[in-house]
Amino acid sequence: MPAPDPAVPALRTEGLTKRYGRLLALDSLDLSVPAGQVFGFLGPNGAGKSTTIRLLLGLARPTAGRAWIFDGPAEDVVAAHTRLAHVPADVALWPRLTGAEVLDLLAGIGPGTDLAYRAELVERFALDPSLPTRAYSTGNRQKVALIAAFATRAPLLVLDEPTSGLDPLMEQEFRAAVREARDRGQTIFLSSHQLAEVEAVCDRVAILRAGRLVEVADVADLRALHRTEVSATLDGPVPDLSAVPGITALRTDEEPGGRTRLRFALTGTPTAVLRALAPADVVALRMREPGLEEIFLDYYGEHRDVRATAAPAGADAQVGR
Repeated sequence: MPAPDPAVPALRTEGLTKRYGRLLALDSLDLSVPAGQVFGFLGPNGAGKSTTIRLLLGLARPTAGRAWIFDGPAEDVVAAHTRLAHVPADVALWPRLTGAEVLDLLAGIGPGTDLAYRAELVERFALDPSLPTRAYSTGNRQKVALIAAFATRAPLLVLDEPTSGLDPLMEQEFRAAVREARDRGQTIFLSSHQLAEVEAVCDRVAILRAGRLVEVADVADLRALHRTEVSATLDGPVPDLSAVPGITALRTDEEPGGRTRLRFALTGTPTAVLRALAPADVVALRMREPGLEEIFLDYYGEHRDVRATAAPAGADAQVGR
């Protein structure tokens, strides 16, 4: 099959909709992913991300709308899968085959594999391919799928929560492999909950909430959603923090023993806050960065009404990831 035209989007949807009975899991998704980008697909649990991926892969039929993989309809599953490789969030392998046999099997049914690069990835991901896959941990099963995907020459990689079960060192190898794939001209469609992962590898992101697309933005714009939750316990006078830049939702609580607990949200660097607290007698200081899901639930829950259609109560937790 000839190489895809780089001017054609790697992935495109128009009005893509999926209902499960009364539940509207995906509502009129219009999305275009340029070829050659690392594109993040983000949102809290139940947003409809996995539903979207199932529709793109031909694992489910849309209620309405259409999707295309490059210039071909996603509903033509055989043709679409010659141009993509997929890594699911929960990888299941053939338990009686070794890791090496699984990699060979996947290479035989895909659009071509760089065997030398695959061998390099086996070393980098510290995988023992001689073991039967039934002996693999969750992380090692994930490694097999990632190695197979990154070694393929498929122009589109669809990665659904691909670092589940990987330790921090292997996550670094994953990010390096993503950058190498982009440098080769491949497109990576990455569904993830990990903000640090998204910031490290993605060029652009789409944010899904309650089955609807609420924003498409460059990763630099995503950083505006960052905030750090700070808790400081003081013994003695409390400094005035009202003029400190980046502080919001400041709350003061009196505690036993004459101590005062300050709680607030901080955007930007903590330098100014630490300087303001320096003269005080700080007996405890805690800083926490909320997860991506918390940020979405807070920001989009407060500032945007993204539900055009009422769904049953609790529906977000029932379908999608």
